[in-house]
Amino acid sequence: MRRGLNPGMARLGRSELGERVGGVVYGTIVVLSVTVTGAKAFPHELEQVVVLVAVTTVIYWLAHVYAHGLAYGIGQDAHLSLAELARIARREASILEAGLPPTTALLLGALGLLSEQVAVWLAFGLGLAVLGTTGVVFARVERLAPARALLTVLANLALGLVLIGLKVFVVH
Repeated sequence: MRRGLNPGMARLGRSELGERVGGVVYGTIVVLSVTVTGAKAFPHELEQVVVLVAVTTVIYWLAHVYAHGLAYGIGQDAHLSLAELARIARREASILEAGLPPTTALLLGALGLLSEQVAVWLAFGLGLAVLGTTGVVFARVERLAPARALLTVLANLALGLVLIGLKVFVVH
């Protein structure tokens, strides 16, 4: 097992782990940016924001699967099999998985279990937690010195904080 990684992450090859981390960061940024847009477009209609976030995330996932399927066919000079397409879809599923924590928070608000404001801010907090965690994973895999690891985590968090800043600026 690679030093410093949990058993689930250690089972993944470096390339596969990199793809998953990249998908999680991408998916989280998509979800947070759509949450900002949705909160502006549908104030006091959190159920619309949930639908917008979920549909957008699925569309981006499908676009990635399609694009990588085309790239595979061209790059391998081969017809894309259903098995290969399924492998690509599983690999890109981290985009969908990244959206689950923030979307769950939004759904709790839409169901009235949280206030809308708390739900939106919780979604942002969970998104930041995901971005921070991916920064930690990257730093551990790369065995970065503490100062560089901290800069990596802060860079990931900065992406989320910029989106939250946009929310505050655009919505309020």
